[in-house]
Amino acid sequence: MEKQTISKKRVADHGEVFTSPREVNAMLDLVKQETERIDSRFLEPACGTGNFLTEILNRKLQVVAKKYRRSQLDFERNLVSAISSIYGIDILEDNVIACRRRLFDIANEKYTALFKQKAKNDARRALKFILEKNIIWGDALDLKTVGANPHQIIFAEWSFPFNNSLIKRRDFVFAELLPNESNRTSQLDLFSKNALVSDTGEKVFLPTETRSYPPIHFLKIGEESKE
Repeated sequence: MEKQTISKKRVADHGEVFTSPREVNAMLDLVKQETERIDSRFLEPACGTGNFLTEILNRKLQVVAKKYRRSQLDFERNLVSAISSIYGIDILEDNVIACRRRLFDIANEKYTALFKQKAKNDARRALKFILEKNIIWGDALDLKTVGANPHQIIFAEWSFPFNNSLIKRRDFVFAELLPNESNRTSQLDLFSKNALVSDTGEKVFLPTETRSYPPIHFLKIGEESKE
């Protein structure tokens, strides 16, 4: 049985108690259809070491493997899509590092098991780069990063707008992704919608992007970070 606490001090200082696998799965089963949709976005504002996010990724990758295991390029594209749809924030740096590592290890293990020596380091680099942007060391209550130079939390939206291998990144300030009561809708996506009014006639919240990047091949993500 996995430990649900690390120390009494962390519980007292940060209220840190990890959710057990049984509870994680029971809660995710309530939105089972979304956990099995490859590009469905999830944000865990107190992600810890990733108990929820790793199980979400496991469920997504079962779908990816079932649908795309016969095509390496299609598998890689959907593997990146699955990873890029998962977001987390945690106030403790060691949790953030552990969460990123766990998510990468799950993705890399599945990828390597299927394609063995054909697995590409470019794909692994892309996964690591996305996780650096999506799993943030920060405080979800004050909406800022933690560390020497705190600043507003920025999240990247990743999408495949052309239904090919080109991925598009747009950055948003996290605070602006949280609508106030006057523009809150019953089902709010993490990022922007395409119209001011939804197909059900409801008003739709439209955050403003802070930066947009030109589309690039998904295997080139993070190339500038190579040593």
